[in-house]
Amino acid sequence: MQERHCKQGVSHLTIPIDVQEKELRGKYSRHKVAGHTSDTFVACTMPDMSLVEKAVEILNSGRRVVMLVGQGAVSAGAEVEAVSEALGAPIVKALLGKAVVPDDHPNSVGGLGMLGTEPATDAMHQADTLLMVGTSFPYIDYLPKPGQARGIQIDLLPERIGMRYPVEVGLVGDARTTLAALLPLLRYKEDRRFLHSRQEGMRGWMGLLKERSSRPDRPVKPQVVAAAVSDELEDDAIISVDSGTNTVWAARYIQVRRGMKFSLSGTLASMACGLPYAIAAQIAYPDRQCIAFVGDGGFSMLMAEFATAVQYDLPIKVIIIKNNTLGMIRWEQMAFLGNPEYGVELTPIDFAEFAESCGGRGYSITEPGEVRAIIGQAMAEKRPTIVEAVVDPFEPPMPPKMDMEFVANLAESFAKGQPYARRIGLTLFRNQVHDALRSVHSHDTAEAQ
Repeated sequence: MQERHCKQGVSHLTIPIDVQEKELRGKYSRHKVAGHTSDTFVACTMPDMSLVEKAVEILNSGRRVVMLVGQGAVSAGAEVEAVSEALGAPIVKALLGKAVVPDDHPNSVGGLGMLGTEPATDAMHQADTLLMVGTSFPYIDYLPKPGQARGIQIDLLPERIGMRYPVEVGLVGDARTTLAALLPLLRYKEDRRFLHSRQEGMRGWMGLLKERSSRPDRPVKPQVVAAAVSDELEDDAIISVDSGTNTVWAARYIQVRRGMKFSLSGTLASMACGLPYAIAAQIAYPDRQCIAFVGDGGFSMLMAEFATAVQYDLPIKVIIIKNNTLGMIRWEQMAFLGNPEYGVELTPIDFAEFAESCGGRGYSITEPGEVRAIIGQAMAEKRPTIVEAVVDPFEPPMPPKMDMEFVANLAESFAKGQPYARRIGLTLFRNQVHDALRSVHSHDTAEAQ
């Protein structure tokens, strides 16, 4: 069957026990005869051309067009890039669409949402036209306000058209085929000021990430670990990520290059997915580097499956961000609900020793100076390997742009008795000082030049 197909989703085939027990007579069913069924698979669907032309009219008239791409556009990367270039449109990526175009593509401004980038957030605030391709991005607060931008959506499933944002034109069809139909009708936009402003913002954002991921603080900052993992990835690596604060560090600091694959639980609906995803990836692609980037909470839910990797000699690498906490739950309780944390602390597990007990290889990182050497050594292993990185449990997964509600909820949680208020407050203060010093240094450097 072809790789791209319509109605993608989970399938379940049940064969009743009485059928399984029957004795097979002959090699095949008598109904299997030549020409009885066709082996041709029709994969691509195409919307009506009148709708395509209407969409083109809207896109050509837009001055600040933004593309939001998701998992449904993974096989349409070249077309996404071409449309972006024609329209002068920044490319914003939903998390499952992280591998649609490389993170270092000049028109990419990164991800969107709580774990997205500031340039992507700004692009959405300024957009007058939004082209959504293969995405059902659920966090509508990060999309343009209704009425701000004219909406166009491409999706295989008609029921998803207009689910997240009001659209004028819904194009039900294959992303690659539909974008290819749009391309020759689009007018090249000479005015690139909107795109250039977002590109400039992205350069500043990447400089900020570089500073945050090179800090020698103790305890180790999780950003430092994620950046080190990113630097050790092979060009065709497959990265599987869990749900939690580890998702934030992966989304921002693991840089996906052309040819890589990236996956996690859509809408962050399920913890513990990182390890089984990596196992499945290594079985499907035995010659590719398969990485699980997970948190200690999610990993501990299915950690016995590491023994499965050992049993079948699957050389996956599992990077565990270990803070002995259900970190995302902690920050949701505080920053979203204004409550002190409750029931989020975990009993520490020696994951490196666990790996050795299973017959794999285990490493521990506790000091900033160990990060790159140990990550490099672990990646060179030819057997299933775990790296537990003990990180600062109070490092906050901050949104790309701070809003007053976030600050007010944190303050309310402190007032209600947040048990680690002093440590958290000190971490927040130090992070702000580091960012401010970097900003001053960058300004001075620019003035000198």
